Amino acid sequence: MVAHYRQVKRDLPWRRTRDPYAIWVSEIMLQQTRVATVIPYWERWMARFPTVQALAAAPLDDVLSAWAGLGYYSRARNLHRGAREVATRWGGALPRDAAALREVPGIGAYTAGAVASIAFGERAPLVDGNVARVLARAFAVDDDIKSTAGQRRLWALAGALMTALPADAAPGDLNQGLMELGATACAPRAPACAACPLDALCEARAQGRQDALPVVPSRRGVDALPVIATVALWIERDRRIVLARRRPEGLYGGLWELPAGADLAGACVAAGLRITAEPPAFVEEQILSHRRLRVEVVPARPARGARLVAPRDPMYDAVSWHPIDDAARGVVGVSSLTQAIVRRLADPRKSPWSATPTPPPSSPRATRRSSKASGSSATTSPTTTSRTPRRARRRASTSSSTTTTR
Repeated sequence: MVAHYRQVKRDLPWRRTRDPYAIWVSEIMLQQTRVATVIPYWERWMARFPTVQALAAAPLDDVLSAWAGLGYYSRARNLHRGAREVATRWGGALPRDAAALREVPGIGAYTAGAVASIAFGERAPLVDGNVARVLARAFAVDDDIKSTAGQRRLWALAGALMTALPADAAPGDLNQGLMELGATACAPRAPACAACPLDALCEARAQGRQDALPVVPSRRGVDALPVIATVALWIERDRRIVLARRRPEGLYGGLWELPAGADLAGACVAAGLRITAEPPAFVEEQILSHRRLRVEVVPARPARGARLVAPRDPMYDAVSWHPIDDAARGVVGVSSLTQAIVRRLADPRKSPWSATPTPPPSSPRATRRSSKASGSSATTSPTTTSRTPRRARRRASTSSSTTTTR
């Protein structure tokens, strides 16, 4: 396995270093995200935060901005929190063994095993999705690989392989070899058994069960995912928009977004402004692995003389004006969903709303416009749905975001 890995391994930037911090960052980014997506993010991250100390000293807003688009933002928050812990408790140097690494916030058994084995040469096993698939087929594991029993069996097998590793072999190469095999030949569907170095030893292959293993829980269809619906406000003035920052805990914690609430009244409270708004004219939807997010965006304008105040919604800890272009480019830390909305609405030529001030909801013109908006049909992509007035749909470009797995 080790020899095979050294012959066929992909040239990935984090494989050119033994810096434990760089390896830690790569392993966190690679969770739930494809390698091709991670490479440019990792390179930009390492240029911006080259050391643990640099990351620890950075404001959370800068960290989330650098992460914007990768999704699963708790990973970025945990990296930041872990870096601060390492800086204060270990003087900026990551612990050298898996047991101590697990004391760092955000580092679990898998990441600890990866950093300890690759950076420090410790005989520490690991199991991720790719390794689980290889082991489940090689040893014909019939347990659900995500169950407690299945995980216990897989970790025991990974530990046994590490124990049996020759003294002169690199533990990190064994772990990376298993991960590489699961990412290439031992794919989830139609595994390339003829190209696998374990072909002659694989119990699933010998039993003709390579397509039936591993055993995984069935996934729910998109229609079965719970829907989280919110109303958000587009408040624009002089090419700046109002954004509210989520509190650190919870979904999208620490990120900026359009002020939102369960309904229009809740969104107005979140904005901290007296505003005039009309019914929704634009809908954006994002499909995640475990939920669907649906945001109705309402054009709004501050009342005369209104000023931003502290957010009155406990979901937020700050509200302020931001340049539209900064939000569209991800200069400010926004989620991929918010960035998709801003990119669609930032260009007046593509906006579903005219550049003229929004009339009050009571006016006949506003009623007619909102009726057209709410009655229009939606166009759907795998991850994004938009609903705009007919004249805007001809011009609007569809946005999309992708949930990916390593």
